[in-house]
Amino acid sequence: MSQLVVIGKSGQLAWEVARLVPDAVCLGRDDIDITSAESIADKLGVLAPAAVINASAYTAVDKAESDEANAYLLNQTAVANLANYCKAHKAFFVHVSTDYVFNGEKGSPYTVDDTIAPQGMYGKTKAAGEAEVKSILPEHSAIIRTSWVYSAHGNNFVKTMLRLMAEKPQLGVIDDQLGSPTWAKGLAQACIEAATQQHTGVFHWSDEGVCSWYDFAVAIQQLGLEKGLLSQAVPINPIPSSAYPTPAKRPHYSVLDKTLSRETYTTPLIHWREQLSAMMDELVK
Repeated sequence: MSQLVVIGKSGQLAWEVARLVPDAVCLGRDDIDITSAESIADKLGVLAPAAVINASAYTAVDKAESDEANAYLLNQTAVANLANYCKAHKAFFVHVSTDYVFNGEKGSPYTVDDTIAPQGMYGKTKAAGEAEVKSILPEHSAIIRTSWVYSAHGNNFVKTMLRLMAEKPQLGVIDDQLGSPTWAKGLAQACIEAATQQHTGVFHWSDEGVCSWYDFAVAIQQLGLEKGLLSQAVPINPIPSSAYPTPAKRPHYSVLDKTLSRETYTTPLIHWREQLSAMMDELVK
């Protein structure tokens, strides 16, 4: 395919896409202002992309509760601007969304057709962005919802846990929020496939398997010790969400049903423990 453009240069997903597609153009806030339709037209007009992957978002879940205007600006207005450009120039649009569009009360994996009911401002603004894509170019776009993303690049739960395990005598980690971790490399592969094969519609993409944040932390410590990233084990204590109050309410169960992705994509879905081990091997190098 001709030019692939990724919006969100500094993020984990864009970093992984760039590793997989070296000639992709990754644009950050210093390169393009996606809140401005004019800036998008100027920059993308020169590049003339065949596909655009939007890996940019307002992702500060708790801050969004008190920063509603900026969250909507990046998660809705900017998405509409990009979708409108793609519609006008016949570029395929891949937009990354989140498990936070669901309220977490279903108790079984969420399908792509389940009713969304976001609890917090982050989820509400991401849902608004999805609605823009569906309204503007429903037949030439992919919305990919994901969860618990991490990578060897940037800040994320895995790297934070490794740091705290090396610094603290013990840790308390929430055990009553269930979901699926996602290595950004696998997500990047799915986004690239969606862009190149023009998989149209709403899809769910996370690594296989289900765990709590506590389970995830225990696995991180186990693998960290095996790989020499940690020198000694520390006690990890399971705690309820109520013991760690946050401005934004998190879904207790946000596992995504990936049936449609299995049927549509050739990119393999791999268990989260295997993906976690592969990513942590990169930290050893």
